Amino acid sequence: MSTDGGYLARFARLALEGVRREYPNHIAHVMSGPAQAGTPRELHPAFYGCYDWHSSVHGHWLLVRLLRAGTGVWLPEAEMREALAENLTAENVRVEDEYFRGPGRAPYERPYGWAWLLKLHEELYLWDDPDAARWFDALRPLAATIVEKYLDFFPKQRYPIRVGTHFNSAFGLAFAWDYAVALARGGKKSLDAGVLESLGRLKSLVAERSLFYFGEDADAPAAWEPGGDDFLSSSLVEADLMRRVLGREEFARWFESFLPGVGEGRPANLFTPADVTDRSDPKIVHLDGLNLSRAWCMWGTASALPDDSPAAGVLARAAALHADATLPHVTSGDYAGEHWLATFAVYMLSGAPRRTPPVE
Repeated sequence: MSTDGGYLARFARLALEGVRREYPNHIAHVMSGPAQAGTPRELHPAFYGCYDWHSSVHGHWLLVRLLRAGTGVWLPEAEMREALAENLTAENVRVEDEYFRGPGRAPYERPYGWAWLLKLHEELYLWDDPDAARWFDALRPLAATIVEKYLDFFPKQRYPIRVGTHFNSAFGLAFAWDYAVALARGGKKSLDAGVLESLGRLKSLVAERSLFYFGEDADAPAAWEPGGDDFLSSSLVEADLMRRVLGREEFARWFESFLPGVGEGRPANLFTPADVTDRSDPKIVHLDGLNLSRAWCMWGTASALPDDSPAAGVLARAAALHADATLPHVTSGDYAGEHWLATFAVYMLSGAPRRTPPVE
């Protein structure tokens, strides 16, 4: 596999150090009494590092992704496996699962952390490796709880959340779709009938909610983007979801109505990388993540449009511009961005065409 070994080695090191780094730590912790106080590692023995829970989860995903990819460049593979083995134990996951099931925690990490937990479980499922099989089994109870939460919550959510941060509905639904589709295809890791049934329900739910929330959307106000702390584009992440659940021709029609000016490069701000003025500020540095997530959404959307579509060309060129403008800043030297941006970079590279070195 052809890729930039310098980037990937640095990204692996960031994630490896992060998943073992307990402090600084931002805890969103609901307590019903003083006995529930605890350190990050006591509360979350599997996912205590990387500043917050969801960043720890997707830091683990990054390690698994690079190990599964066989990048062809040197990586600290023994250390990566050691860190995964330390954290992804059945006992650690049992504590995590009990935490999610605790009173007052129904909205905990909804849906961003939920989505990344399923993405991690999916990555382990796709990896034909004895360690991956063990870690996949260890995570099964928590993944099942997260699927239950999707099935319980989203039918009750009448209105989608369209912000460019953790609460975005389209992002959460997109990764849930990927999970349901990947595991339902089957593989060497056996799934019982009850799990397959819940996966079918999850896929059906995502399709139904996506059409309910977004099926009639038109003339998206993308000229208002970005917001000052966005790491997702509310318009592009919606398109990235809808390309999954709609057929190719149906999606092309939907997209033309949703963002009708894309073929002419409008609105221009959507195709211009966001300016990041302070990478030590934990909110402003979100915009580096926005540039990376815009790139993966634009490449994904372009791939779902007809080859001769003017919009596809505009999206592909803008995606490359965003990637090139941002990759050098992922390892900025400041933990505000370094604890999470490498994941966005690796996920973006995973879907990039060959002109930008991919992780496959």
